Amino acid sequence: MSVRSYLDAHPQLGERVYIDPDATVIGQVTLADDVSVWPGAVLRGDVERIRIGARSNIQDGAICHVTHDGPYSPGGASLVIAQEVTVGHRAVLHACRIGARCLIGMGA
Repeated sequence: MSVRSYLDAHPQLGERVYIDPDATVIGQVTLADDVSVWPGAVLRGDVERIRIGARSNIQDGAICHVTHDGPYSPGGASLVIAQEVTVGHRAVLHACRIGARCLIGMGA
């Protein structure tokens, strides 16, 4: 499992979180209780925060990222995934909000 700090930001993990040894969680990332992150998934909270709600799962090869402060996103933009969400294999989520009980399809 690769859980790494970035600058002064440290991932925050809830209870019963599973992070596969081949997944990567970096920086300003908060994983609520019972979240699972599967092989090859990357959650990179380097320039903004990522929050993953309870009982959500990030499947194999999914990429979750944020965006920095700039002319098209003043103040930057975080990534927020509500509870009981499935992010399918190889999906890419970039600086967005996903509501509760959603399915993000494979390769989306």
